Amino acid sequence: MNSFPFISGLSPEETLKLQEAVLLNTAAALAEDIGPGDLTASLLPAGLKARARVISREAAVLCGKAWFEACFHALDTEAVIRWQVQEGEAIQPDQLLCDIEGNARALLSAERPALNFLQTLSGTATITRHYADAIQGTGTVVMDTRKTLPGLRLAQKYAVRAGGGANQRTGLFDGILIKENHILAAGGIAQVLQAAFALDAGVPIQIEVENLDELNQALAAGARLVLLDNFGLDELRQAVALANGRAVLEASGNITLDNIRAVAETGVQRISVGSLTKHMRAVDLSMRVVTL
Repeated sequence: MNSFPFISGLSPEETLKLQEAVLLNTAAALAEDIGPGDLTASLLPAGLKARARVISREAAVLCGKAWFEACFHALDTEAVIRWQVQEGEAIQPDQLLCDIEGNARALLSAERPALNFLQTLSGTATITRHYADAIQGTGTVVMDTRKTLPGLRLAQKYAVRAGGGANQRTGLFDGILIKENHILAAGGIAQVLQAAFALDAGVPIQIEVENLDELNQALAAGARLVLLDNFGLDELRQAVALANGRAVLEASGNITLDNIRAVAETGVQRISVGSLTKHMRAVDLSMRVVTL
């Protein structure tokens, strides 16, 4: 079974990185919570078995099953988790998401880190689904940024995909995004693009522009992927006409659920929204344990 169904076309190396991220994320979360030992869980008999049920307190999009499972299996390799919903599925208030059977101490120790991951990643997937639904039928995609929670970039970018969005570059190593300070330091748009092309790094090269004149310069210098920073709707329409298919255009800056459809209808192919991963709100989930 594919643990990450919303990231398709990954190479074995990329899949391995995501799997490693799950283990690193969960190990760090368990270490900071349990430390040298869970004193409260130690009040229970060591061999006691228990069953737990996880339910949703609100409507959301479920995401983060791999991280959730890893928390429990790190403490009890024989824990059994039975899911009632699929990754990326819409869930409703009071819906049963899964039940778990295993060592009672392990279930209680893993509860908070496991729920933290499931709540956080479901929050990212949920807000992304709202944005993706808002532009449905326009042909435009909503994308994330590098404005992620520290240490959870791969996890949140996966959650964006689960919510129906698309991923920008992962970091500074797998894509070039030339911004205002890069342009100033390099001496201009033409100069910085020439330097980027000369790298021949085999990664996407994108340049950010702040007005139509800069867009003209970028197109003349061979830009094929352009970020339109804080353009108004009229400027976006003019930019689409100016590019005339020569470059993929991405709108960014002050994008909200209230205006994203209007932005998409200008004809831009991509819209990046930092709040997908920066301003997300964790989904309210609950776990209840009963001894067997």
